Amino acid sequence: MSSKEYDYIIIGSGFGGSVSALRLSEKGYNVLVVEKGKWYHGEDFPKTNWNFKKWLWMPWLRWFGIMKITIFKHAAVLSGTGVGGGSLVYGNTLPIPKSSFYKTGSWKGLNDWETELKPYYKKALTVLGANKNPYLAAGDLALKALSKELNIEDQFEPTNVAVYFGEPRVTKPDPYFNGEGPERTGCHFCGACMTGCRHNAKNTLDKNYLYLAQKQGAEILAEHEVFDVIPKQKEDGDSFYEVSVKSSTGWFKRTKKIQTKGVIFSGGVLGTVKLLLKLKQKSLPKISATLGDFIRTNNETLISVSSLDNKKNYSKGVAIGSILHSDENSHLEICRYGEGSNAWKLLHYPYVTGNNLFVRLTRMFRSLFSSPQEFFRIYVKNSWAKSTVVLLFMQTLDSTLKLKRNWFGGLSSTISSGKKPTPFIPESIKLTKAYSKIVKGKSTSFALETIAGIPSTAHILGGAVMGIDETKGVIDKDNKIFNYDNMYVIDGSMISANPGVNPSLSITAIAERAMDQMPSKMKN
Repeated sequence: MSSKEYDYIIIGSGFGGSVSALRLSEKGYNVLVVEKGKWYHGEDFPKTNWNFKKWLWMPWLRWFGIMKITIFKHAAVLSGTGVGGGSLVYGNTLPIPKSSFYKTGSWKGLNDWETELKPYYKKALTVLGANKNPYLAAGDLALKALSKELNIEDQFEPTNVAVYFGEPRVTKPDPYFNGEGPERTGCHFCGACMTGCRHNAKNTLDKNYLYLAQKQGAEILAEHEVFDVIPKQKEDGDSFYEVSVKSSTGWFKRTKKIQTKGVIFSGGVLGTVKLLLKLKQKSLPKISATLGDFIRTNNETLISVSSLDNKKNYSKGVAIGSILHSDENSHLEICRYGEGSNAWKLLHYPYVTGNNLFVRLTRMFRSLFSSPQEFFRIYVKNSWAKSTVVLLFMQTLDSTLKLKRNWFGGLSSTISSGKKPTPFIPESIKLTKAYSKIVKGKSTSFALETIAGIPSTAHILGGAVMGIDETKGVIDKDNKIFNYDNMYVIDGSMISANPGVNPSLSITAIAERAMDQMPSKMKN
């Protein structure tokens, strides 16, 4: 491999990287995708999230799973690893943002984005195999009851999800790509989408974009990470990049140097921004000084509600089966884990609010002591996943963070603009209380929210945003990095405004548009 020169090396195999791999391969380019995580097939995924080794990415413990937890001062971030990136662990949901997304942020005015992206959203939905969720389970029906109670029943709807429904547990030939894709098996609503689909029903990227890219000749190098990208020039004057990679899972970090004419950064915010900040110090010094700025978290809260009604099973359904547009700026979704995936309860405390740690801890212990039997059932007696839903609340209201490289080579966060993210959003608190009452449940949240007031997010975005020039962004409207030829950012770090909803579809659509701007390879 080290002796072969590629037209493009794509760093990361998530939504942006997968789209890039397919479309560039179709245009005749030689493509290599470098992915830090492992290849996971159906039988490789953990049966429950108690199998930490296969669920969590913590290389220092020799855990090489599909989900990574990164904790900053201002947010705890959940992200995906593995061939297929976040698609392995996300909740399948593919909403289109409201109009405000296209008219705010650093990309405002660079294009009529809502009109421009419309055909690419349609294209992305087709390739990802989007369908309306046909089955409203117990948690979804409770959300529907909440919408009725709030007199906004018309704002409730099943989610659009990347799942093959077909006949439950029945395997059939490729239903999406005229026989060019893999066989698929109908979903039986086990709820285990976010620990990895073991049943071949979830439309992860290795079953569409990456699968088709490989058929076009694209190569995928898993369990490797890029640590340097250096611009160089040949004796004949042609320029290229020397990309240095090393093993991400092996004991011995033997390095390889690979030549390529172009580079696409698609490692997600935590991969791309971290790598680019490192490269800016020496190898790529001309990258915009805005790198790492305009980080957004979708203003999210993640609050779990455990029902004390043993007659209902809240683990059944797809991971995110329904959504409620609770007001013009806010959305509430129901998330679930498959039965037996109870490990989250180890990190969940009773949900309380308060301006400081003392107030929150006082309220937490008061809640525990006032309802000891209920919390005993939640933490000990009941199956957590069977009795619990996670309320994912998101807003389009904007605030931004900045990520910087720290002394240890990692990332640290600071406030860039607006208020700092908080897990204590009044609209979220109100909805949580109302939902808990409907399901006869108690609410809990990630321990860091109680201890440190740090909110959780599964949708960190920005850091290498679009701008009219390098003083306003890292990339131009076609995703090209300012001051460098044939170098692009195509992943969540390119998102230049707050979508307020799950961003996977938007990343895919913008990636499709970026690839549409690329010419086909000239034949000699």
